[in-house]
Amino acid sequence: MHPLADALAHWHEFYLLLGTAAGTLVALLFVAASVSSGVFSSDRRAPLRVFLSASVVAFGSILIVSLILLAPVPGWVVLGVIVIGCGMIGLTHSALAWRDSVREGLSKSIDMEDRIWYAILPIVGYLSMMGSGVLLGLQVEPGLSTIALALGLLLVVGIHNAWDITIWIITHRRD
Repeated sequence: MHPLADALAHWHEFYLLLGTAAGTLVALLFVAASVSSGVFSSDRRAPLRVFLSASVVAFGSILIVSLILLAPVPGWVVLGVIVIGCGMIGLTHSALAWRDSVREGLSKSIDMEDRIWYAILPIVGYLSMMGSGVLLGLQVEPGLSTIALALGLLLVVGIHNAWDITIWIITHRRD
């Protein structure tokens, strides 16, 4: 395997673009949330965490990992550990969101499409991120492609979910 800096140099523009997109989408999500502040209420933690926060966490994960991959990281093992940690944070958020949705009874009303987009695909993305962290730590070449695929999946999921939330907010706006 090539030295870390050389291997990541080939991916520079990819992570620059990916991080820029994620940062922009986080900002737009904050604007959408503030414009529609009356739709979600603080007494319903599960919908906030399952639907809105999940997109922020996905975009935030993409942004943070992209920044890490663009930074001068000292070595493969350090990079792998950091990527595993980021995946664990996303996975933990997903677990807490599901726990809240079960406690509040929200899980019973979530249809299969939303379960796939808001629960299953993010978990696949975060598990893939953790797996790529292991591969990166072991200096296995497919680790670079695996992290790109994991972040790409999270980007697609985040875009879908942000659009889904936007449409839901528009149709449930209080007059």
